[in-house]
Amino acid sequence: MFGKVLPIELAGLKAANPDLVILDVRGADEREISVIPGAIHIPMAEIPARMGELNPEAQIIVQCRTGGRSGRVAEFLIGQGFKNVSNLETGINGYAKTVDPEMATY
Repeated sequence: MFGKVLPIELAGLKAANPDLVILDVRGADEREISVIPGAIHIPMAEIPARMGELNPEAQIIVQCRTGGRSGRVAEFLIGQGFKNVSNLETGINGYAKTVDPEMATY
């Protein structure tokens, strides 16, 4: 089972672990609207083919718009042997509302 991270917790996690990976699984068009600084982009459909780009030992926070797709990707990665994967609860829209109100939502 993957972990869950609230948007407000993300800043503390980034400070505690500079190697933290924020994995954005949204489409490219969605990234044009809003992006969490430092997030890497691998669209959900490309995860199986591109998961070799991720370190299975790294702490990974998966994010999407509201948390649904990222939850499925987090579950998939755990099933593939990734050790420390969490889902960003409420996604980037929740992050925008609670952490960065200047960020666009959709």
